[in-house]
Amino acid sequence: MPRKTATGLPSREQILQFIQTSEVPAGKREIAKAFGLKGEEKIALKARLKDMADEGLIDGNRSAFHQMGGVPRVTVLTVAEIDDGVAVAVPENWAADAGKPPRIQLVESRGKDRKSGKGQAALKRGDRVLARTEETQHGWRGHPIKKLPARSEGLIGVVELDGAGKPWLAPVDKRVRQASPISDMGEARAGELVLAERVGRSARGGVKVVEVVGDPLAPRSFSLIAIAQHGIPHVFAQEALDEAGRAADLPLSEDWREDLRDLPIVAIDPADARDHDDAIWAQPDGQGGFRAVVAIADVSFYVRPGGALDREARKRGNSVYFPDRVVPMLPEVLSADICSLVEGEDRAAMVCHLDVSPEGKLTGWRFTRATVRLAANIAYEDAQKAIDDGWASQELRHLWDCWRLLHKAREARDPLDLDLPERRVVLNEAGQIEEIAVRERLDAHRVVEDFMIAANVAAAKALEARTAPVVYRVHESPSREKLLALRDFLATSGRKLALGQVVTPLLFNRMLKDIGDEAERALVMEAVLRSQTQAYYGPQNAGHFGLALGSYAHFTSPIRRYADLLVHRALVDAYGLEQPKPKAQLPATTGLSERDRASLQQVSDAISTAERRAMEAERDTIDRYVAAWLAGRVGEVFATRITGVQGFGFFATILQLGGDGLVPVSTLGDEYFRYEEGSQALVGEDSGTRYAVGDRLELRLAEANPLTGALKFELPEGGSKPVGPRGRRPSPKPDGKKHAQGKRGRPGNIRHQGRGKRR
Repeated sequence: MPRKTATGLPSREQILQFIQTSEVPAGKREIAKAFGLKGEEKIALKARLKDMADEGLIDGNRSAFHQMGGVPRVTVLTVAEIDDGVAVAVPENWAADAGKPPRIQLVESRGKDRKSGKGQAALKRGDRVLARTEETQHGWRGHPIKKLPARSEGLIGVVELDGAGKPWLAPVDKRVRQASPISDMGEARAGELVLAERVGRSARGGVKVVEVVGDPLAPRSFSLIAIAQHGIPHVFAQEALDEAGRAADLPLSEDWREDLRDLPIVAIDPADARDHDDAIWAQPDGQGGFRAVVAIADVSFYVRPGGALDREARKRGNSVYFPDRVVPMLPEVLSADICSLVEGEDRAAMVCHLDVSPEGKLTGWRFTRATVRLAANIAYEDAQKAIDDGWASQELRHLWDCWRLLHKAREARDPLDLDLPERRVVLNEAGQIEEIAVRERLDAHRVVEDFMIAANVAAAKALEARTAPVVYRVHESPSREKLLALRDFLATSGRKLALGQVVTPLLFNRMLKDIGDEAERALVMEAVLRSQTQAYYGPQNAGHFGLALGSYAHFTSPIRRYADLLVHRALVDAYGLEQPKPKAQLPATTGLSERDRASLQQVSDAISTAERRAMEAERDTIDRYVAAWLAGRVGEVFATRITGVQGFGFFATILQLGGDGLVPVSTLGDEYFRYEEGSQALVGEDSGTRYAVGDRLELRLAEANPLTGALKFELPEGGSKPVGPRGRRPSPKPDGKKHAQGKRGRPGNIRHQGRGKRR
C-alpha cells in the first residue's frame, strides 16, 4: 500500500534547492527544521530522502546530503540520438543544476526477447527505456531491461472519447503517437485542451486532468502547448516576486555611479519590444576614430546571488519569446520596468566605454556603473527610415558612421556569413494570425549587432586581463565527421570541399560567393549550417568560430540571459564595481558568490540546456502557427523545395512562407524507390525519377495539423517532376521507361544504398 504523503513534505525539487543553497551542511535534521516538519512528516521525509538516494539524486545515508552527479543503477533513459547505429541516451530525470547530463551508450541485446521470442525492435530517437547502468573506463553504459511507453508529451493534450465513450489524452506533439487513458477528467469536456499529470509511476496508470486550457485552436493556445511540452518554468514563486518588489525599490547611489544622464544615448529595438537591455552612443574622437558607449541594464544590482530571485533566474536560464507572449527570466516589475532602459527615466546601467580606431578595431575599453537617461527608444524600421531619408539626428548619424568602421573590421576578419531567412508571425489584437512573413534584415539590425559584438569582446578580454572567471560563448569549429558529410553532399552537385587545410569561415564564405544561382546558394547555405557545431556556454575558452573571434562572452542582455548576468558579476569583482550594502532584505554582494565560482561549469551546462529548450519551444510554436495559417488551404498546390530525404519519404518546405511537411514514399506510386544516403536522394528504379535535397517542385498540401504543427504533402494529380537547383531535370533510363504516375494508396518499396549511417 503506497505511503501517504505528509502535508508539509517538501518536493524533490525543494529538497535539492535547499541542499544547494544551504550555508550549513544539510542533513535530515536541517531539512526537517527548514520546512517545519514534525512527527509523521519526519518519517515521510526519511523515506523520500531514501528514494532520492536510490534514484541517484543525492548521496545516501549521511549526516549531510549532497546532490549527486552520478546515475542511478536502474533508471529511465531517453534516447537522445543514434550515432553510427548505436543508441545514445540521457537520464530522463536530471536536475538542471546538476550540470550536463551524462551520455549513456545503450548496449542492446542481439538475442530474442525471452517472453515473446521475437527480436528486439531497434531503438530510435525519443524512445524511453528502463535500463541498468554502469560507469566503465570508456564512459557510461546502459543495458536496457525493457522499452517503456512514450510519455504524454509534457502532459498536455486534447481530450478525445473512443467508441465506448472512454476518455483519452491525445498528444499534441508530432513526435508522440500514443494517447494516454484519462482516469479523472475533472471538469474537462471532449475536444478541450487540458493540462494533466500522471497517475502512478507508469503510463498504464493513466493521467488525470489538472487544468482545462480550453479551445485548442484558440489564440494563445499554441504557446501554452510549447510551455507545457518542454517543461518551461513560467510561474514565479511568491518568494521571488516579493524579493523583486524589494529590489525595485532600491535607490541609485550617485556617489557610486558615473553620471551619464546628459549623454544622448538611444536604444534601437523591435517595435514591439517590452524589455530594453541595451542602448548605444558614439562620437568622433577627432583622429578618424570614435569613442563609443554601450549601456546595458544593470541587472546584477537588483538580482543578487543566492536570493530567491537569483534561484528563479538560474532555473529559467533565459526568457522565451513566442508570437503571443514572453516567458521572462525575471518578474515584469524588473524586466519590463525598473531594469528596462526607457526614454526619459533614470536607470542603472553597466557601461562599456570603447575606443574604436579608424580601421574599426577596439584599441581600448573600460567598464563602469552609471546612471543613464535615454534620449530615445527607436524602432529598427524608424531608425533605418530616418537614415535613408536624410532626416536622422546627429546621434543616429554618428552611430552609423562608427558602425561603418566596425563593419570594416568585421569584413577584414570575414566571419561566417549565413543570411538565412527568419519567419515572423504577425498577430492582430485578438491574437489571431494576420500574416506570416520573412523578417526583413536592415542595416539598423547590423548596427546594433556590431556594437553588441564589440562590447561582448571587450567584456571577455577585460575579464581575461584580470584572470577573472569568464562564462564564454563558445562556438567550436566543425567536426571532421560533419565536414566529411558536407564534402560528400557537395560532391553530388559537382562541388569540392578541400579538407587538407585549416578550416575557417573564409572557406565557406568563398564557396557561397561562387554560387550564382540563388536557390542553389540557399541550399548550400543550409548544408553549411548543418555542418556547424552548436554554440554553448562554458568557463573554458575555445573561441567563436562563426564570428571568427578568439575571445567572446555574452554581456549585453542580462534581462533575458543568465549567462550575461554572470559576466556582469565577474566584472563587478574584477574592477571593484561593488555597490553599498542595501538596507532592504537582499543579499549584500552584486558580484560572484562562492557558489557561482565553484559551480561555473555546472551552471554553464544548465543554461546551455535551457537555451536549447527555449529554441525548440519557439520553433515548435512557429510550426503550429504556420500549420494553423495553412489549415484553410488544404488542397492547394504550393511551390516547394526538398529539404531532407529519408528512406520513408522526403521533407519539403513551402518557398517564401516556410512550413515543413512530409511526402511519404507510399504516395509516390508502385515503383521501387532506392534511397541513396550519400546524395540524399530517392531514385525510381524504373523511371530514374530522382527526388533529392534542394530540388524544387510543386506539391499539394494534403494535411495541416495546428495542434502538432505537422504538414503532409502529396504529388499533384499526374505527378510532379522535380527541378534541381540549377534547373536540371531527371533523365529517363536508357531503356526509355517513363516516370511512374504516382498511384496513391500503394506503398512504394525502398531499397537502401550506403553504409547505414545517418548524418
